[in-house]
Amino acid sequence: MSYTVDFTNVSTAGLESSPVAPALAGLRANEARYFKNKYDHVFTVEPAVDAQPTIDWVHRILKEERDIVISSEPLEATAFQVENIRMAYVFYASGLSINVMYTIDDGGKRAVGFKLSDGMDVPEELAPKFKFARQNSKLAGTIRGSFFVIKNEY
Repeated sequence: MSYTVDFTNVSTAGLESSPVAPALAGLRANEARYFKNKYDHVFTVEPAVDAQPTIDWVHRILKEERDIVISSEPLEATAFQVENIRMAYVFYASGLSINVMYTIDDGGKRAVGFKLSDGMDVPEELAPKFKFARQNSKLAGTIRGSFFVIKNEY
């Protein structure tokens, strides 16, 4: 069953098994606020069991582009399109959030973004490959983020 993310009253619904559930919920709410404000899009997520095609797509891109396999369990995911951009998000038990921004038009921006919830360590599979910049959020505390550009077609 899908869940509409409320960025006014942040809830850990669906994320309870994460050791950093409140911070991950804040991170998820931060993304929901961004898409509501920028695109008037209502951010909804599904349990990982119901969102396997989205998770598979994200994991395929990670594996084929950078030989990355995420060890943490996916808890929730979402996929949607705003304007000409296909978006996908996966939220993991560790507190990691991965998003894929994939512009449909040829030559458009395509990238994978990583965001780490406040209080989590950098995952082993990402630590040697990426440096993380810090950003403060009223909803999520300190978010650490990094990204890479997608080179192939998916």
